[in-house]
Parts: sequence; structure tokens; C-alpha cells
Amino acid sequence: MNFFLSYLAVIDMSYASNNVPKMLANLMNKKRTISFIPCVMQTFLYLTFAATECLILVVMSYDRYVAICHPLQYTVIMSWRVCTILALTSGSCGFALSLVALLWALGCEPPLREILSVLKLACADTWVNQVFIFATCVFVLVGPLSLILVSYVHTLGAILKIQTKEGRIKALSTCSSHLCVVGLFFGIAMVVYMVPDSNQREEQEKMLSLFHSLFNPMLNPLIYSLRNAQVKGALHRALQRKRPMTRVYGLCL
Repeated sequence: MNFFLSYLAVIDMSYASNNVPKMLANLMNKKRTISFIPCVMQTFLYLTFAATECLILVVMSYDRYVAICHPLQYTVIMSWRVCTILALTSGSCGFALSLVALLWALGCEPPLREILSVLKLACADTWVNQVFIFATCVFVLVGPLSLILVSYVHTLGAILKIQTKEGRIKALSTCSSHLCVVGLFFGIAMVVYMVPDSNQREEQEKMLSLFHSLFNPMLNPLIYSLRNAQVKGALHRALQRKRPMTRVYGLCL
């Protein structure tokens, strides 16, 4: 699991670093333009990291399924070779999917670059583009999410068969962090890209897009870290050290 968490952290950092620098530059500079090649590269990397994260979350759900449903065979099934192959496969599939989507989008009229933002500014008919985006989202979002749900249905069935209450709680705690990350990532993405557009949702979409590309990658390490007993213990010790210092400072005053 730590191997996949490291892989997810790298994807999140890359995902945020792809958009945030240009976003900050636009906030500081009145000239908010971008040339064609950087725009294409930014879109390509955005799609690659997003698709890869969808797939790696599926792999992580399978990892939890094996750990809970087949604990005695876990080290055999999820060997380092298998983990490496799954990680490389998710990255390769994300790269291939984004490349196909980008090549199709560049051949559209008008060219589809910044997904929804530029699409709204286009003067020509964008119905075909919208259909393509919806079909791609069904394949990239609904497909992986369905696999995750199927995996957790089997995992939940195995958890309910555990005899002791402590065992069930421990098993559920190993899945709670991943479920929170899955809910944030897929939930926001599906609302932004799959819910029918309307004038009332324009500002809401901006906030959700910002949350999805900036705050969501920042929250993922926090969610997983707070589920770690050693991290919680270190945080508790740090807070305990600060309290006596605060009291002494108050007495001196």
C-alpha cells in the first residue's frame, strides 16, 4: 500500500504542478494569454495525470481487496513485480488515453484544448465536442468507479464475516482513507464534467474545478497521513510539547 501511496503522491504533485504555476502567473499578470504549444502540452499532461490517478485508485482498491479477502496470500499476489507492473500499466494507459483524446480534439472544429473552458468560448457548434467529452468521462470515470465499487462490495462482504468487532473495525479503517479519496476525486470530476451545463452552475463549476486541481491533491496526503497511527502519535506528542510552553509563557506575563 505504501508503494501505491508514493505513486499517488507523485501523480498528485505532478497534477497540481501542471496547472498551478500558470494559474498563479495569470493572477499576478494582467496579460492572461497562453500560446498554442504550451496550451496543448498543459492539456495533454492534465489528461494524462487525471486518467492515471483514476486507474491507480482502482489498483489501490484491488490491493485492499486482496489484503482483506486473501490476507495469507497477500505477499504472493501483490508481489513487488506485480505492483510495479500495475503502476506502469496505469501510467501507460493514462498516457495512451490522453494521447488519443488530444489527437481527436486537435482535429475538431473548433480545436478543443482547455476542455470545458475554451469550449464555452467557441463560436462554432460544439455539440460533437460535448458528446466526445461525455463519452470519454463515461469511459475514464464511470468505468474505474464501477470497478472500485465491485471491489469494495466483495471487501465489505469479507469484513462482515469477521467474527470480532475489533477485527471489523481494523479492516474498515484500512479502507476508510481510500474511500474518502475516491469520493472526493470521482465525485467532483463527475459533477464538473458529466452533469448537464447551465448558467447557474458556472460559478460552482469554477470552484469545483479549482478544488479538483489544487486542493484535492493537497488533501490526499493529509487524509492518508491522519489514518496512520505513527503520524497521529507524532502529532499528539508535538501538541503536548507546545502546551507546557504556552502555560509557562502565560505565567511569565
